[in-house]
Amino acid sequence: MTHAQIAGLLLAAGGGRRLGGRPKALLEHRGGLLVEHAVRTLRAGGCGPVRVVLGASADEVRDRAGLDGCGVSVNPEWTEGMGSSLRTGLDALAGTGADAALVLLVDQPGIGAEAVARVAAAYRDRTSLAAASYAGERGHPVLFGADRWADIAAGAVGDQGARGYLRAHREALTLVECGDVAQAYDIDTPADLSHLE
Repeated sequence: MTHAQIAGLLLAAGGGRRLGGRPKALLEHRGGLLVEHAVRTLRAGGCGPVRVVLGASADEVRDRAGLDGCGVSVNPEWTEGMGSSLRTGLDALAGTGADAALVLLVDQPGIGAEAVARVAAAYRDRTSLAAASYAGERGHPVLFGADRWADIAAGAVGDQGARGYLRAHREALTLVECGDVAQAYDIDTPADLSHLE
C-alpha cells in the first residue's frame, strides 16, 4: 500500500550510562553521528516524515547533528527509559495524518534501509502491527498502525517500551524476517563500540 504515510520514529534519547555517559546519538559512525545514520536509514527505507526523540544532551545533539527536515521532540523524562521516549514520539505524531509509525532505535546501526522497507511493507491498515524478526526472535524496527498508538503509549513504561503490548497482541503481530539483511546488535557497552566504523 504505497499511498500510506509511514512516519519514521527514531528513539535517540539515551544517555549511554554503560558507555561512561556518552549519549548514543553523538557516537561517530561512518563519518557522521549515529543519529544522522539512523535518520538516513529511515528515509532510505521509505519513511516520511521522520520524527526524532532526543533526551540526553539534547541541545548538543541539535547543534551538532544534521537533522534538517526532521521533527524533533525532547523527552524531559528520558532517564525513565525507552517507554517515555516512545510516548513522547507517538504523542508528537498524533494528528499529523501519518497512518503508521515505524520505530527504530539509534543504537542499532546494523539495521539498515532494507529491513526498514521490509517492515514498512507489512503495513495493511491503521491497525497494522509488525516487527522485524531475527531467526524467529522479535526485534526492531517495529511498525505500529496509528489506531494503536494511544493504547501503546498508555502501556509504555520504563525500559519495556511496547514489549508488553506486543506480547498481549501477538496474534495480530506480523513478524518479518530480516536476519538476512540486518544485524540487530545494540551499542550498549564499550566493547560494542567495535561495531562502529
